Amino acid sequence: MLLLALTLDITFRDGFSRLADLVFDAFQRAAPRAATADPGVVVVDIDEASLQRIGQWPWPRDRIGQAVDVLGGMGAAAIAFDMVFTEPDRTSLGPQLQRLRAQGIEVQVPVGAVLDNDALFAASIARNPVVMGVALSDEGGRTLLPPVAGLSFAGSDPRDYLDATRGGLSNLPALTDAASGIGSFSFPPARDNIIRTLPLAAVAAGQVYPGLGVEALRVAQGASGLTLRSSDASGEVGAGPVAMTSVRVGVLELPVMADGRFRVHFSGMPHMTVIPAWQLLQDDGAALADKVEGRIVLIGTSAIGLRDIVATPRVAAEPGVNVHAELIDQALNQQFLQRPDWARGAEVLAAVVATLLLLAVLRLGRPVLSSLALLVLVGGVFGCAWWAYRSHAMLLDPLPGLLCLLVVFLTMMPALLFLGNREKRFVRTAFARYLSPALVERLSQDAQALQLGGQTRQITVLFSDIRGFTTLSEQLSPDALTALLNHYLTPMTDVLLAHEATIDKYIGDAIMAFWNAPMDIADHPRKACLAALGMADAVAALNRTRASALRIGVGLHCGDACVGNLGSQQRFSYSAIGDTVNLASRVEGLTKFYGVTVLVTEAVRAQAADLAFVEVDRVRVVGRGEPVVLHALLGDARHAVDAAFLALARHHAAMLASYRQGDFQQARVLLQALGDTPAARPLQALHALYAQRIEHLLDQPPEGWDGIFTATSK
Repeated sequence: MLLLALTLDITFRDGFSRLADLVFDAFQRAAPRAATADPGVVVVDIDEASLQRIGQWPWPRDRIGQAVDVLGGMGAAAIAFDMVFTEPDRTSLGPQLQRLRAQGIEVQVPVGAVLDNDALFAASIARNPVVMGVALSDEGGRTLLPPVAGLSFAGSDPRDYLDATRGGLSNLPALTDAASGIGSFSFPPARDNIIRTLPLAAVAAGQVYPGLGVEALRVAQGASGLTLRSSDASGEVGAGPVAMTSVRVGVLELPVMADGRFRVHFSGMPHMTVIPAWQLLQDDGAALADKVEGRIVLIGTSAIGLRDIVATPRVAAEPGVNVHAELIDQALNQQFLQRPDWARGAEVLAAVVATLLLLAVLRLGRPVLSSLALLVLVGGVFGCAWWAYRSHAMLLDPLPGLLCLLVVFLTMMPALLFLGNREKRFVRTAFARYLSPALVERLSQDAQALQLGGQTRQITVLFSDIRGFTTLSEQLSPDALTALLNHYLTPMTDVLLAHEATIDKYIGDAIMAFWNAPMDIADHPRKACLAALGMADAVAALNRTRASALRIGVGLHCGDACVGNLGSQQRFSYSAIGDTVNLASRVEGLTKFYGVTVLVTEAVRAQAADLAFVEVDRVRVVGRGEPVVLHALLGDARHAVDAAFLALARHHAAMLASYRQGDFQQARVLLQALGDTPAARPLQALHALYAQRIEHLLDQPPEGWDGIFTATSK
């Protein structure tokens, strides 16, 4: 999927480049270039107000020359025209006289009258540091004169990869000859007509012409020429094709794209001085001198009818002259947008890393988490691109990462949802026999909590059976026995499921269940104890409908066990095995011996200490060397604080203490004191057992008495 996404990115690179342009445009709108304290550039705007005050365009050339002289007198470092004067001035007196004479009309002209406004304009140009603009295009026009600036190449001749046209529109030769520089104000063709770049150099009719802004910078510095640097300038040959890297003009160096274009970082020029042309021509503009001195002046127009309005990343309509002003401001303050050589590699690497992270989350099989991961990763990719732009004026394209993430996500999510639903169905089917419906639903929604291959977990295990079931089964027919078991096991199962147990198996009348697998169950030893008490109550309720009472024994132990799908390849079930399971079975077997209904180990009692327990014995069960402390569970937390129970527990503990210390006489006295009180009735069989033991021990005092009983049967 990742390779597919990268292949799509390469195959449809042109389309994605357009999308990248839109992303970078959004960046520029959201965070324009910071304004500089002194932009070093002034725009003289032939705006609508100037046309109303001075007259419709074109103005007489002598008036334009007047503006040039005024600017030069103010100390302008360079004056650049964002326009071209291709035809003679029609308002000049000379051409008008020629037209009248062609009609047979003779006109007397005073001696000293000026006949040619273009000559006056050319004189003004010659007196001042003026850069004349040319428009490069394939449409041809007046023959272009050679550029004024000297050009040198650092590395290969760049003509092969610069923007190229067959010709262009040039100024009158007299104006061109008088100028200090010639620069192209043409914008490169854009797919969506949005101006994002300016060529710092372009080829027309085989000659390299500098851009208007670069030429103005050269004239302002008094430099003789420009240096166009290519990627092979150092003599080293890189892996990619030879391309332009920068243009040096005087002491300034401007980075460029491979085709010689400069990325304009737009600010909107809120700090830029814009002088309406009519103010400049009014009273010779004396009040404006401080704004012009030492600065580069661009003369252009914002008048709609003069058709020099362009779209930029920031706004849909902006005077074209402002774009050249942005370039000059960036160059003077060395504020550039960067697109390093390694940017493409970094974008691919970011796409790979982001996609691998998404794949890692997708492997978890959780659609909601995967969707959140997609949002976070997409935000991260765009966030990194935004950070690079804001912090370092660097353009990193987030779209390769976005494309890879979307392709992988949209390709794998349907499969993930299908597998997730199948997994939920499997979980519901597999565990409906073991768990309560609520737990089954919880497990199906969080299948990652289920590890079917086998794992070690701390669980609480319960075993139960019916006392004397073998004898009972011999007295009943198969049908009656089956009916009895179903009648008994149904309420037992209800109680267990209500307390979040996992029912492992039924073995005749015996039940094995456990807690804390496959789902985590908080406080599982206590829940198991309450389930055991519930089973005893359910049997009591069942006995009220029977002629002969059923009695059960329940054993509990808590510890580590291996849980998972156990069995053969043909048939398996979710179960638990290990010493914890074996000990729980042994404890259940001792309930009949001690005559109590619910018997638990110390590991269970310690985690359910608020319930009503009394210690039964310390016993070595079959198969274990270490003794186990056993407790009888007599009631819930309310029973545990009952005064009668507390008195029973206190006297019972005192009896056990004397018994274990070998003071059998005192133990007998304390045991007799317990009597046949209501509180002691659940322990009558246990107390009878201790009475027999004590009498035997009094008759035959043991050697090395440790108070531990050794069980000889399971």
